[in-house]
Amino acid sequence: MEQEAAAAALREAVGDGRLTLEEFSDRIGAVWAAERTDELEQATAGVVGPQPVGSTHTVSTVVAFLGDQRRAGRWRLPARLRTFSVLGDVHLDLGTAVCAEDVVEINAWNLMGDINITVPDGVDVELAGFDLLGDRELRLAPVPPLPGTPRIRVRVYALLGDVHVRSTSAGKDVPGWRRWLAGQ
Repeated sequence: MEQEAAAAALREAVGDGRLTLEEFSDRIGAVWAAERTDELEQATAGVVGPQPVGSTHTVSTVVAFLGDQRRAGRWRLPARLRTFSVLGDVHLDLGTAVCAEDVVEINAWNLMGDINITVPDGVDVELAGFDLLGDRELRLAPVPPLPGTPRIRVRVYALLGDVHVRSTSAGKDVPGWRRWLAGQ
């Protein structure tokens, strides 16, 4: 199986809900790094066959009003997602989401709350928009974007609220003061 065919099989599997974005991210990296046929077969193992038991549901709007909303586990990420946060927090884990789109647009409206988005390593993210008296942070792991993963576009409109977009392993370094205490 050549790399292009293996990558196509993985894209189809993530689109059908048989792989999460995080699983896809791991496997597509293995496909492009593969030098032998058995490595390609290992990277695509289990993607052909019936859809797994369990639900995936599409969420197109997430609202947090005076509370928290979390999207994690197996859920379907649409091409366009809107989040509204008023004195509450929205937490989106895209690593376990099922996504068939090449580009995903997330429009986030935030008033005195927090919006936290976690993406798998190797997923390309664009963060833009307007924020007043709040923080906007994009912290991705220092890895190149993986071919075949969706591009995530986050547009923020925030007043007195924070927006943080991070990849799975970004920021997991030991804080500087702990390294200093440990003598590193």
